[in-house]
Amino acid sequence: MAKDLNATGRWLKRITQSFSGEPQDREELLGVLREAGERGLVDSEALTMLEGVLEVGDIQVRDIMVPRAQMVCVRRDDPSSTIMPVVVESGHSRFPVMDADRDDIVGILLAKDLLRLCISDVHERFDIREYMRPAVFVPESKRLNVLLKDFRRNRNHMAIVVDEYGGVSGLVTIEDVIEQIVGEIDDEFDVEDDQNIRKEADRQYTVRGVTRIDEFNEYFGSKLSEEEGFDTVAGLLMKELGRLPRRGEAANIEGFEFRVARADRRRIDALRVVPPRDFVPPDERQPGSES
Repeated sequence: MAKDLNATGRWLKRITQSFSGEPQDREELLGVLREAGERGLVDSEALTMLEGVLEVGDIQVRDIMVPRAQMVCVRRDDPSSTIMPVVVESGHSRFPVMDADRDDIVGILLAKDLLRLCISDVHERFDIREYMRPAVFVPESKRLNVLLKDFRRNRNHMAIVVDEYGGVSGLVTIEDVIEQIVGEIDDEFDVEDDQNIRKEADRQYTVRGVTRIDEFNEYFGSKLSEEEGFDTVAGLLMKELGRLPRRGEAANIEGFEFRVARADRRRIDALRVVPPRDFVPPDERQPGSES
């Protein structure tokens, strides 16, 4: 890692030397980098990552964590027949294991470890204690640059976030931290470049935040308002909630459930949308009919 940082430092020095004077503080350095981007010396993706590197030390865990209310947990005393549907439905790779209440996290369960349950005799004698990994706890105020070092040093991928009283506030993963630097990482919520709306399952769709409301209405046969000063689905959701929501937060608008699947501190990138029960998919509609 030190070698990479040294190489980055030499690269930044070459950029700053191509401009008049050397930056005296972070704001001036950001100005230099953005000017380099305008001149074409740094492409937009590289500029975003450089800005993320400079900002990550100012961001606290509480700013990016998955809130407690949106955590998907399993209980230590649950049988495998209860745990497996939770694992399959959520699609996550790691699950906090709680005891009597959500403030008593006793370990972490990895989805890949449950593959052994496919063998019937293992299934019959399932004991979650044989599968759990130790849970790591971090305070809400921990800086992301320090957390990333801890993740790399201890080879952990998830940490439970606690408040000043020791209660569970949420959870944070190494992917959450890395995305603050490199931008969003491709996952199950990504939509192909040539489409903004993708059907995932019956009454379940992934929709890009930048999808225009008129495109959404045309696809779903809906009548979401376009008169609120917003052009996109993300803008409409922010208007409904009155702020930029975090991942996992949801709202119901005109019978549609909009749940934030992916977002950062600046924008909503992807939404999981569940239409009303009487919704008819486009490929099942009769010509000239509406949902």
